[in-house]
Order: sequence, then structure tokens, then C-alpha cells
Amino acid sequence: QVQLVESGGGLVQAGGSLRLSCSASGRTVSRYAMGWFRQAPGKEREFVAGITWIGVTSYADSVKGRFTISRDNAKNTLYLQLNSLKPEDTAVYYCSADRKTISQHSDYWGQGTQVTVSS
Repeated sequence: QVQLVESGGGLVQAGGSLRLSCSASGRTVSRYAMGWFRQAPGKEREFVAGITWIGVTSYADSVKGRFTISRDNAKNTLYLQLNSLKPEDTAVYYCSADRKTISQHSDYWGQGTQVTVSS
């Protein structure tokens, strides 16, 4: 089993930045695909960014050029750098891990961290 714990969320003004972290425990996730999803109030959970175990990244169009996903396998930790934040980025951000591919049906999920962007 893999346990995922997100941190780094908070309240920030539009245009600001945050760095989210996702710490994994239980087993090493160096060979897992990992990613970030988010869910805004009244909306479905959506994909934000993903990274394969060899470091290939992918992003939702809405965050390309503003968000950067990275991982530190030595620390068993996933990161998401959020820059140029907009009010529409307000959501609970979830970390996920999967043995194969990140999706809405990923194997493991964290509890989420709230990101609120004020205008």
C-alpha cells in the first residue's frame, strides 16, 4: 500500500505562486506514474499534470506554461509549482500514484490540499 499526503496549499492572491508537495510512504514510488488532479466546488475532478517514472510530463491545457510538475525519487516526493495563479485555479488539489498510468482510476490518492486564489 502507498499512502500519499499533500501539503503546501493555502490562500494566495491572483498572480501569486504556491508549491504543493506530495509525500509518499509505505513503499517507494520511483517506478510509479504520479500526478495531480483538482476539484473545484460543484465541478468534477479534473487532471492537472502527470509525470511518468522516467520523468515525461504532461499538462492540462488550462495550466500549461504556469504549472510545473516534478518528482524527487530519493525523497519519495512529488511536487507541483503553481505560478501566475488565477481565481479559476481555486480547488482542492489531489495527488495520485499508479503502477502504470495516471487517470481518474489511479491506484492511490491523497486526501487533498486546498488552494484558494483571490481576485
